[in-house]
This record gives sequence, structure tokens and C-alpha cells, in this order.
Amino acid sequence: MSASLPTPPVYRKHDSFVGMRHHRLLPDVMARLRLVRERLTGAGLSPYQEGIARAACDEALGEADTPSVVGLQPFTLHSYTVEELSRLDEAQWPRYLVYRYRYDMFPQLRRVDGFPPCLQIEPASVCNYRCVFCFQTDHAFTKRTNDYMGTMSLETFKRVIDQAVGSCEAITLASRGEPLLCRQLPQMLAYARGKFLALKLNTNASQLDEAACHAILEAEVNTIVFSVDAADAITYERLRVGGRFDEVRVNIERFHQIRAKQYPCSRVITRVSGVKVPGTPDLDRMASVWDGLVDQVAFVAYNPWENTYERPVNDLTTPCSDLWRRMFVWWNGTVNPCDVDYRSTLSVGNANEQPLSELWRSEAYMRIREKHLAAQRSQCAPCNRCTVV
Repeated sequence: MSASLPTPPVYRKHDSFVGMRHHRLLPDVMARLRLVRERLTGAGLSPYQEGIARAACDEALGEADTPSVVGLQPFTLHSYTVEELSRLDEAQWPRYLVYRYRYDMFPQLRRVDGFPPCLQIEPASVCNYRCVFCFQTDHAFTKRTNDYMGTMSLETFKRVIDQAVGSCEAITLASRGEPLLCRQLPQMLAYARGKFLALKLNTNASQLDEAACHAILEAEVNTIVFSVDAADAITYERLRVGGRFDEVRVNIERFHQIRAKQYPCSRVITRVSGVKVPGTPDLDRMASVWDGLVDQVAFVAYNPWENTYERPVNDLTTPCSDLWRRMFVWWNGTVNPCDVDYRSTLSVGNANEQPLSELWRSEAYMRIREKHLAAQRSQCAPCNRCTVV
């Protein structure tokens, strides 16, 4: 890892964007949000869900009855949330608000209900890149004999998806590897079609051929993120080791053209998103290169996860918000609380053997949360070397 990448003292997972540009003018959704709030009772939600959706509306509109809690960031509609809402039918807004409130607020409230707000599913742990800020540079991880490398079976994927339907709206297909290297990804996308309001796919776009473009668009993925950190080949290929800037640009252009010509009513949001490290261009430069091809251009903060297990133990005591936000399912069914722990030291079980809802509230998972709440991150490895809060 290059010494030029400084380790930040804290990585705040809540809204980790350091900048975002939108290609189109975003609508004012507040008036529509008031109408949605008036119709919540007949929106088909359970009483529990209706209560969450109503809290989301009240707080977003600045009309909550309860006083704000010191240190608690109120629920707000960020620009990317507004764009996601604007792509949905208004009848779907209550479901979306339930998801988004759970995702944004439950980690702050330290609240756990029956299912994670977000499920991150790993179609593949293998990757064709060795990005300088990624754990794929860890030879202990990529060494085949250590059994970290593989691709998810369609059977495992279906088992996971079937449990998530009705309990979770946010499904992210990505984690430790490149999803498009999984040969069964088209079938996976087809199986997930229409079942979630926040289905997202992260890809380095190196394998984004015509067939992959159609599979993504036909599945009506809500957001596709192209992981690109540069506006020129020299910078890109220094950071995304193994990648070719010109090839990736051609692939993203292909996706843009296919969507425009053959899926003109597609609601997919396209985003070029990079990791903000020294040497990356400013957002204006990125926007000047990518604006015409995607809906959003963004940078996320750098999180030093490429050498988690070798980093020094720190004295951070603030709980990690991801323990209440998302759960990870690796290609072989292993369930993990986070991806900073990419070698699965904290694994709580396997999705092929236990229901996800049980694992989410399992004794092992709750024990990790309790230690974090008791300012005892130092007793959890590799939490004691991590800076995510």
C-alpha cells in the first residue's frame, strides 16, 4: 500500500459521500411527501411499518413532535435519496421511507428489529483488479488455498433473496470482489427483479459487455455504481491496478447507449463513484468527463481497509454503526457483520444453515453490539484496529 494514502482518524459510515453531482435537476418532493403522509394508513403497511414511515415523513418535513436527541442527526432527504424517490411510483414511497429510515436512523438509535436494513450479497469474492486501496492486495486473502475465493451458487442466492423479500428493500450486490465475474449473475438479477426498491449493483465495469448491460437493465436494478476514481488513464491505472481506463469508458458508454435506445423508460440510476485519495481529480474534473454518460458522479471517503489486520490497535470507543445497518453474505453463505473484517474473523454463521433473521439477532451478533455499546471495541478483533463508526 502506498504511504501516500493517510489513515483518517475516523471513518463516518453515515453518509460517507464527500461530494456528488447530479446530471439532472432534482425535484422538490416535500409537497408530495405531505400527501404521502396523509395516505399512509391505506398504503398496505403493517402498523409497525406505518409508524416508521410516519416518523420518516415527520422528521424529513421538520414536523416531528418529539424533541431532537443531543448528538442524533435527524432523518433528512439527501440529494441522492430525493433522486431515488423521484424514480419510484408515489405508491412505493411508504415502503421506501421505511427502508431509508431504518437504514439511516436505526444505527444511531442502536435499534435492532427482525431483519437488517440492508443486505449486502457477494456474488463473487474474486476480482480481476488489485486496487491500491482494496483488500484484494492482501495475498493472504487472495491465495486460493485459503478458501476465501469463489462465486456464489444460484441456489444460495435464491435462498437469501427469498428470506429478504418483504423484510428488506436494500439489496447490494457487491462486497469483496467483482460481481460480473460470477457467471450466474444474469440469472441472479432476473430472480431479484421487481422484489426490492433499492437493488444496487457495484462493478468496476471491466466486464460490462452487451449481455451484461441487458441483464442489468431487464432486471430493473435501481442503482448501478461504476467504480471509477479518475478522469484520465494515467491516474485510473495507477489506482485501479489491472484495469484499462479506455476499455472501462467504452463499456460505460455502451451501457448509456443501450439504456437510451432500448430502455428509454428505465428508472435505473447510474453513478460513477470513486474513492477520494491523494491524486484523484476534483469533482468538477470528474463531472466534465463523466456527466454525459451517468446520472451521478461522486466520491466517497477513503477507508483504510486494505490492511485491517496489520494496522495498529487504536483507542476508538465509538460503536460501529454498521452493526445496526447492514449484514454481509459472502459467496459461500458465510454471514459477517462487516467487510472491513474481510477474512471473516467475526462471522456469526452461514446462510445455508440458519435463517438470516436468526443470525441478525443471534447471540454472537448481539455480543459484538454489546461490546461496542460498552466502549469495549478493544475486545473485538479486528474492530480494535478499525476506524469505522
